[in-house]
Amino acid sequence: MKNEQEIARYRTVDELGGLETLSASYHRQNFSRHTHEGYTVGIIEQGAQRFLRNGSNHVAPQDSIILVNHDEVHDGHSASEGGWTYQAIYPLPEQLQQVRHEAGLSDTGSIYFSDPVIHDPELAQLLRLTFDQLHQSDNRLLRETLLYSALLKLMQRHGREHREIREPINSKSNLALVHSFLREHPAADISLDDLAVLSGLSTYHLIKQFKRIYGLPPHAFQIQARIRLAKNLLQQGCSLLEAALNAGFHDQSHFNRHFKRALGITPGQFLQQLRK
Repeated sequence: MKNEQEIARYRTVDELGGLETLSASYHRQNFSRHTHEGYTVGIIEQGAQRFLRNGSNHVAPQDSIILVNHDEVHDGHSASEGGWTYQAIYPLPEQLQQVRHEAGLSDTGSIYFSDPVIHDPELAQLLRLTFDQLHQSDNRLLRETLLYSALLKLMQRHGREHREIREPINSKSNLALVHSFLREHPAADISLDDLAVLSGLSTYHLIKQFKRIYGLPPHAFQIQARIRLAKNLLQQGCSLLEAALNAGFHDQSHFNRHFKRALGITPGQFLQQLRK
C-alpha cells in the first residue's frame, strides 16, 4: 500500500432500517479502546490489522473477516508496514434479530461471535459483493437479498445464540446500575463518589470491578457513551459545537480528540460525509 493518506468514509444505507457502513484505508491510525453499539463485520482488503478483543491481541490478514460483538471493547492499528484497508458494516443486535426472525430461526437471544478473525473464503466473497452493491447498485431487491443472505450465512456458520442471565438487582454490588446510568445519561457531570454510593462499593473497588465486568473503567465508558450521543446529534442536524457541549464534552478540542481516536475521522469530517 503506497498511499499513506488516512481515508475513512462512513455512510448509512436504507437496508434494515438504516445500516452504518465504513470504507477505510489507514496507515498510522491507532484506535483507542472503544465500543460500538452494533457488531463489527469487516473484510481486510489490503495489509493487516492488529486489534485487541477479549483481552487478547489478534491479527487479521488480507481477505480475512473481522468480528467484534456489540458493546465489546476493542482497539486497532496496523499489523503491516503499509497499513491496512478494509470495509465494514455495523449491524445492531435488533437488526440481526430481524434477519433471524424473517428466516424462521430463533431470535430470543442475542448472537455472539466467539472468533475475532475467521477465514471463510466463500463468506468473504459474499460479504465483499454485498458491501460493494450496497453503494453501487440501484436495485433495492438485489441489495436486500445480498445483505440478508450474507448476515444469515455469517450467523449460521460462525455465531451462536447468547442468552443473557438476568442477575438479582443487588448482585455484583449494583454495578449494573452504574452501567445503566452512564449509558443513559452520558452528558451528566457525575462524580466517582456518587457512582460509588450508587454501586455500594468503595471508589477503588468500583473502578476495579467495573473494568473487570465491562472492559473499561467508568470514565472511559462515559467517554464512549458521549461519543455515541454526539454522533447521533450530528446525524440529527446539530452543529459541531452543539453536539460537543450537549454530549458533555468541555470543548471541541476534547471532543475532536476522542472522536478521532474512536472512529478514525474527526467530527468535522464525519459531518461533511453526512451532507454528501
